[in-house]
Amino acid sequence: MVHVLDGADILIHRFDGTITHWSIGCENMYGWAREEAVGETVHELLATQFPEPVENIRNQLKSRGFWQGEIVHRHKSGHDIHVASRCVLVNLPDGDLAVIQTNSDVSALKRAQEVVKSREAHLSSILDTVPDAMVVIDDKGVVLSFSKAAERLFGMSSDQICGRNVSNLMPNPYRDAHDGYIDHYIDTGEKRIIGYGRVVTGQRADGSQFPMELHVGEATANGERIFTGFIRDLTSRYKIEEDLRQAQKMEAVGQLTGGIAHDFNNLLTVISGNLEMIEDKLPPGNLREILGEAQAAAEDGAMLTAQLLAFGRRQPLNPKHADLGQLVGGFSDLLRRTLGENIRLSTVIDGSGLNVLVDGSQLQNAILNIALNARDAMLKGGSLTTTISRVYLDADYAKMYPELRSGNFVLVTMTDTGSGMTEEVRKHAIEPFFTTKEVGSGTGLGLSMVYGFVKQSGGHLQLYSEVGRGTTVRIYLPAIHGAKPQEAASDHGSGENQLPQGDEVVLVVEDDARVRRVAVARLASMGYTVREAENGHRALDLLKENTDVALLFTDIVMPGGMTGDELAREVRILRPDIAVLFTSGYSEPGLAGKDTVPGAQWLRKPYTAKELALRVRELLDAK
Repeated sequence: MVHVLDGADILIHRFDGTITHWSIGCENMYGWAREEAVGETVHELLATQFPEPVENIRNQLKSRGFWQGEIVHRHKSGHDIHVASRCVLVNLPDGDLAVIQTNSDVSALKRAQEVVKSREAHLSSILDTVPDAMVVIDDKGVVLSFSKAAERLFGMSSDQICGRNVSNLMPNPYRDAHDGYIDHYIDTGEKRIIGYGRVVTGQRADGSQFPMELHVGEATANGERIFTGFIRDLTSRYKIEEDLRQAQKMEAVGQLTGGIAHDFNNLLTVISGNLEMIEDKLPPGNLREILGEAQAAAEDGAMLTAQLLAFGRRQPLNPKHADLGQLVGGFSDLLRRTLGENIRLSTVIDGSGLNVLVDGSQLQNAILNIALNARDAMLKGGSLTTTISRVYLDADYAKMYPELRSGNFVLVTMTDTGSGMTEEVRKHAIEPFFTTKEVGSGTGLGLSMVYGFVKQSGGHLQLYSEVGRGTTVRIYLPAIHGAKPQEAASDHGSGENQLPQGDEVVLVVEDDARVRRVAVARLASMGYTVREAENGHRALDLLKENTDVALLFTDIVMPGGMTGDELAREVRILRPDIAVLFTSGYSEPGLAGKDTVPGAQWLRKPYTAKELALRVRELLDAK
């Protein structure tokens, strides 16, 4: 019997720890020979690491007669051994107390447990990190596992859903039909979703619904079927797709309205030009008054086409360095008079560094349009708060809006306390000619113009509204660094009404014969010698024949294979000293901002005789 026990991992030591018996099993386990171990203190020899204080263990041995637990011993070579130990207290014949200790090496088991624990931690880290949610259910539809991402997605904790049917995560009719899907698959093996991806609808704890992409896999664990579902929230993707479709639609409508406005401006140039020339030849009286009304109507038409061009992002802009805090703040008095006494107007300028490159008059026009919409939504009065601040839009935000880049922006936020908009109205609010006002109360171009101006300025427009609570319009414009440059004082002249005259030779290039005829007549009446061409190629031929041409006055958009800016570049090669004046019913996006031809200037159609005379004279005098 002693021989059998000697092969086991058994040692005996007195209550003070002095070893009296050291088995062959202990020699093999710890590397210490019997002669080396007997007489030594066990806890010093094996550098024992206890899970609790030694005194507690000794008290348990005295009170209960035994103790068991896991301890760590050190091998003679220096490595640790994890041990499952059981100690029994016995009385020796001489009356002393001794402890019989049986030890089992569980190091391999411990390492296996650590590996499993590490893998579980790694898997848990992955599942907690990946954006896709994971839900595991059994063949009855009962939720067994619910990942952290699933908790965030559905707005409930794992404890709230585990043990309940997964159909609680679905709205009807999917909820009532779900268990039938599982039963049908188990009975027939027919796969409807397992192994395939499907877009379905999920329901959060608060009852809100959202689109999600669901992939389901099947496995067997402990002889039981389990189904693992991986879920991806499609809300952001659907929003991006909707925004992209909206942007594409607005781009198409913008091109259409911009083209219409361009043609309409040509017509207005002919109308207003001929009216001006007729007016100069009429004596004072009723006919001049009638003619004045016609001119006023033409000017209204020009304003309407300007709004169309703004929406289509084809209006000529004159961007300058501006501090939005000063620009908007200085505009407040005009807004206050426009809105009336029953609307409380407040402007908050948050911080500094609010510099942007923007056409100040167009921005003020945009703010005025937003303010007028706010006024119309607050018939019984209310408040309109404008806040100017500097913000940073990160890459994650920019991903939500296809045309937006990340970076520093100056934000103009306008919030009213009006009636607000429904979601359906908000979706169409920036479309041209869309209005909820009564017939004759608005053109439906106000927000369209704002949208086009902001996009053309490299910014972003955002609308938020709640029925009965009000509307917030946010305009993001790219921020720039540096102080505002000093502007030269402008010379307003003597104020005389007489148009500037000249005797130089001007080359007029315009494809529309009626518009060209008006321009030629106006310039001739100012004393200039005029040559005219219907396209760029004819203009180059005339330039070679007439070496005394001092100024090129050309339309931008022309048929015949050569645009106005291409013509101007060719002309500058032949005649570097020639002055260049462009005109157009609209400017293509970005063209007005480019230094197409050094020193050239712009004149937008329709233009008056005075505008033409001043611009031509300015260019010729600068030579």
